[in-house]
Amino acid sequence: MLKIRDAASCQYDLMSLGECMVRLSPPGHGRIEFSPVLEVWCGGGEYNVAYALARLGLRTGFISRLVDNPVGRIIINHGRSVGVDMSNVVMAKYDGVGKADRVGLNFTEVGTGVRASVTMYDRGHSAAMNMKPGMVDFKKIFQEKGVRWLHTGGIFTALSEGTAGVVKEALVAAREAGTIVSYDLNFRSKLWSSAQAQKVTKDLVQYVDCLIGNEEDFQKVLGFEVEGVDENLSALDTSAYKRMVEKVVKTYPNIKVVGTTLREVKSGLINNWSAILYADGKFYESRVFKDLEIEDRVGGGDGFSSGFAYGFLTGREPQECVDLGAAHGALLQSTRGDTSMIDLDELMHVFKGGSARIKR
Repeated sequence: MLKIRDAASCQYDLMSLGECMVRLSPPGHGRIEFSPVLEVWCGGGEYNVAYALARLGLRTGFISRLVDNPVGRIIINHGRSVGVDMSNVVMAKYDGVGKADRVGLNFTEVGTGVRASVTMYDRGHSAAMNMKPGMVDFKKIFQEKGVRWLHTGGIFTALSEGTAGVVKEALVAAREAGTIVSYDLNFRSKLWSSAQAQKVTKDLVQYVDCLIGNEEDFQKVLGFEVEGVDENLSALDTSAYKRMVEKVVKTYPNIKVVGTTLREVKSGLINNWSAILYADGKFYESRVFKDLEIEDRVGGGDGFSSGFAYGFLTGREPQECVDLGAAHGALLQSTRGDTSMIDLDELMHVFKGGSARIKR
């Protein structure tokens, strides 16, 4: 079982390390190239977890680097609005044109029917990408202030040699302080190759307690093959996935928890959704949200990560943790944008099997 630091001894329940971007999306299911209006949202794989857990009432913070201009302050204000401590975000001076540092953007279309959701990145040369070891005093954060849980992942690690170095610096400091570390493998082929991912990540896994990823993530980032699955990973046999996880924890005995979401895409708006969690030598499966109606699937996996971390941080059993993760991920996909609009009452209602019957 995870040995989580006592809440009274720590200033933060969870701290996330990563990049947060500004997302620009056409309203509804519009196309980017034809839209005269773009909605402004905030989101990033690691940031989304800190934001969601603040919504659920935990004490969270975010570590990153942004530009001190109005676009950077969109993100700062967004986090502060739900109580995320943004004081550990390094603010780079704006040079007037963004040559040195800028805020990463992504343009996202929300799919429908047979048309998939699409994200186009515009994140090169961002302030977060330019982070380097030494910019953040991790010893002060993890030991002096105290953090119970650190969440980071492969998207931030992949941005540059500097961010990979920052991640290792943070993981070492967290391990020394007794902080639980969760790492979402999150392979992105647009950011790095499988060979690069494996070279960097295999050095980091020794400091991780909880690994999050699907079959492709484990294959591309850590080199573990899933037996009996075709090269396109079109159909996943959960027993094959479980065998692979057993190999992972045997290779890396420091890994205590492994989680993944299972998504069967019927259309852009209808998915089957569930999750699996490995903990204490056993596998736990969530309920299946069959024919889940999707408003916006982006951030669903981060919703799962948030939910199961909430479970462990509040002292729940592994079965409850995977159920909380799956329920939170399902709820998160019912709203627009990457970040959670879900509160604790809503989560507990669905977690306990509640229906979508109108509340009056």
